[in-house]
Amino acid sequence: MQVHPPGGYAPVMDTRRLLRTTGTVLAATGLFISGCTTGSSSPTASASAPGAGAAATPDVPANLKPYYDQKLRWRDCGVPGFQCATMKAPLDYEKPDAAEDVDLAVARKKATGPGKRLGSLLVNPGGPGGSAIGYVQAYAGIGYPAPVRAQYDMVAIDPRGVARSEPVECLDGKGMDAYTQVDQTPDDRAETDRLVAAFKGFADGCATRSGEILQHVSTVDAAKDMDVLRAVLGDEKLAYVGASYGTFLGATYAELFPSRVGRLVLDGAMDPALPAIELNRDQTAGFETAFHSFAKDCAAQPDCPLGDDGTADAGKKLKAFLEELDAGPVPTGESRDLGESLATTGVIAAMYDESAWPQLREGLSRAMAGDGAGLLALADSYYEREQDGSYSNLMYANAAVNCLDLPPAFTGPEAVAAALPSFEKASPVFGKGLAWASLNCTYWPVKATGKPQRLEAKGAAPIVVVGTTRDPATPYKWAEALAGQLSSGALLTYDGDGHTAYGRGSDCIDRAINRYLLEGKAPADGTKC
Repeated sequence: MQVHPPGGYAPVMDTRRLLRTTGTVLAATGLFISGCTTGSSSPTASASAPGAGAAATPDVPANLKPYYDQKLRWRDCGVPGFQCATMKAPLDYEKPDAAEDVDLAVARKKATGPGKRLGSLLVNPGGPGGSAIGYVQAYAGIGYPAPVRAQYDMVAIDPRGVARSEPVECLDGKGMDAYTQVDQTPDDRAETDRLVAAFKGFADGCATRSGEILQHVSTVDAAKDMDVLRAVLGDEKLAYVGASYGTFLGATYAELFPSRVGRLVLDGAMDPALPAIELNRDQTAGFETAFHSFAKDCAAQPDCPLGDDGTADAGKKLKAFLEELDAGPVPTGESRDLGESLATTGVIAAMYDESAWPQLREGLSRAMAGDGAGLLALADSYYEREQDGSYSNLMYANAAVNCLDLPPAFTGPEAVAAALPSFEKASPVFGKGLAWASLNCTYWPVKATGKPQRLEAKGAAPIVVVGTTRDPATPYKWAEALAGQLSSGALLTYDGDGHTAYGRGSDCIDRAINRYLLEGKAPADGTKC
């Protein structure tokens, strides 16, 4: 079943590897993430550096002061050059109770020099659910431009509910295998009932395995955690690069703490003013746009399995093939066959980065010849499924955060059915499946605490919002919208394909962002690359 993050994600299988969030070889290997060996951290400890903690944040409420004053105990991560620590945060910021504190994993790679150290640069790859520590260890801490790494400590915190930070858990490996294979395009009442049962079973599993933390993994909670980390690290202002959903996290931080905004880059932006149904429908159109780019490129190759007749015919051929898989899956060489749901996920996974397109061509060609292994590998990488059948908690955390941040897109199957025409208009290929996937939050065990709203961050320093014109997961118009909402937003546009823009090969984009991070000079609003 395709359960795509409504906010978009640079997945860990991402063909940059250099972002997922999100390598150059999609699905061949996952991000290398070494477990951190962390030291304990006491909320009553002294500040970590001169000017850090509550001393640098004078308006901290008294009941939160112990968290802002804590000292992190850094230890070796097992990854060369990186240190790890554990930070305490209140489970409930409205009612802090040390007995209920959450432990949040933090990692850093200190500035390499030469040049003046500018402080900490916090990074987040998106999701929600992507491991920021995995991202900084596998890419940002070693792959960001050298001048940036020379002057900033590269820092990441796994948001609450994610990876090493009190992870949300929902299903075991076999349960997740079954869940990802449920028919996502029901044709009758019986198939609809099975899909609904799958969503309910997933939600029940999360409630049973994760308990009280499900009520406290919102983006607002994560943004408050980031401010505690900023202070504990000794930074008066937050410097931050967020991709995909990480842009919503960064914009939320700016709304909550505008006076503490330093240099914020929001790459692959979301529009926080949209309700869930519009986010999902816009993203559906985004994947259709990306598929058109893929189909055009494919048609120019001698081995294109979708022919050379143009995007409309390519879409029809792909849709017909997916319908064939719905009726009869093909073998993959292992216990799971490739059906429509996993195949659709594999195709969508490759839309994130154009360097994955050759692998998608090959995977489609093999699947059409009766071997589904290639598309299955793409789907597994998207879901972060390991070879031993286990899964990361990406999709569990994704649902937990999304379903808390916004009311559900639909009230039930009847509402999905009514919306199908608009989703299929947005994407004749993916519309039906993505509409039904949007039903997942309907049965969530915790009521949403967030709502759609404009984020203006009045009084904040200049914030750079980056949009890619043919981004599949975070459509370009979202970047335009967010830049327009933020009182100090500056829109930087990349005319190109793929999800996000920084570090993806555009010298124009990279120069503009590097100058901003290093010199504080934001590009002029409306700059295009």
